[in-house]
Amino acid sequence: MKRLVLLGGGHAHVQVLADLAARPLAGWDVQLVSPYRRQIYSGMLPGWIAGHYPIEACAIPLDRLAARAAVAFRETSGTGLDLARQTVRCADGRALPFDLLSIDTGPLAALDGLPGAAEHALPVRPIERFIAAWPSLVERIVGRCRRFDLVVLGAGAAGIELAFAIGHRARLEGWSHLYVTLVGSEDWPLPGAPPAARRRAATLLEQRAIRWLGGCRSTRLEPQRLRLDGAPDLPFDACIVATGAAAAAWPAAAGLATDAQGYIRVDRSLQSISHPGVVAAGDVAAYADPRPKSGVYAVRAGPALVRSLRALCAGHSPPAWRPQARALYLISTGDRHALATWGRWCWSGRWVWHWKDRIDRRFMRRFGAAAGAR
Repeated sequence: MKRLVLLGGGHAHVQVLADLAARPLAGWDVQLVSPYRRQIYSGMLPGWIAGHYPIEACAIPLDRLAARAAVAFRETSGTGLDLARQTVRCADGRALPFDLLSIDTGPLAALDGLPGAAEHALPVRPIERFIAAWPSLVERIVGRCRRFDLVVLGAGAAGIELAFAIGHRARLEGWSHLYVTLVGSEDWPLPGAPPAARRRAATLLEQRAIRWLGGCRSTRLEPQRLRLDGAPDLPFDACIVATGAAAAAWPAAAGLATDAQGYIRVDRSLQSISHPGVVAAGDVAAYADPRPKSGVYAVRAGPALVRSLRALCAGHSPPAWRPQARALYLISTGDRHALATWGRWCWSGRWVWHWKDRIDRRFMRRFGAAAGAR
């Protein structure tokens, strides 16, 4: 019997598991390797912070999904590959052999360019560590009788959604002593978004009493102090870092072809351009048609990965996949309100949040997550 190893519990692999549950893969032993028994859907994490969802509504149970698909679940992380021997080295000491390897491990927090971030801030990734640390941060905020300054570093979608979510939670819980500052390197928040969306986001930040500090390049984090290039130091009581994604070192170290940032280079069938017995999808992959690192494209890669894996397991040439050039982005802004962007177009309002909420909950229900908003 041949062996397929699914390394990582990302958005694309969740869809592979659902497909295997519906259509078992004859003649193949399949294993899933993930350090966590659940996958937290990043698109709903700000809703949990804001108080809209219980954490169970934001989590896909990987172990149960794997069991339904007759896939063995290994609760550990991959630490490296031996491509000559076709094995995955795991943190628990195991070496898992494979005939076909699929990688969907997601990105790391981009901290290397910011000295002190790992020691003096709370990174958003890995998400499970952020979730585990959040209650302690809440206790610190609630236990403070005087002003508490919280800095969110990074003004992309992740950072701005967290800033809005925390601001909403503060109003909901009566944390009147909490002051939130969002720091970004560009003059306007949401880099890469259409100008109308960036202006609207800036207006909403002002309306929600969230300080926007743009055009500031962070150089170092020190205890309760953020060093900025060309601007005064920014003191804080707590700092959350959401500055983007970085690639792990082990794919390049194993000999897989990677791009300049370390992401695994794949062709349009999602096969590694250097090792066709390895496929990759999600944020860990550098697609033949470059796309932004976002949950939107990670989810879109799922059906393409299913098709490629089934073709390869059957001994056929996998089909090509070209990700759509434009994607719909739905960005929550706290009080059951959201922004939507499509190309150069932008919309905002409560109806956008309800639209996003329906899409998110429908996606999660497909994979056995608890449903319902608070």
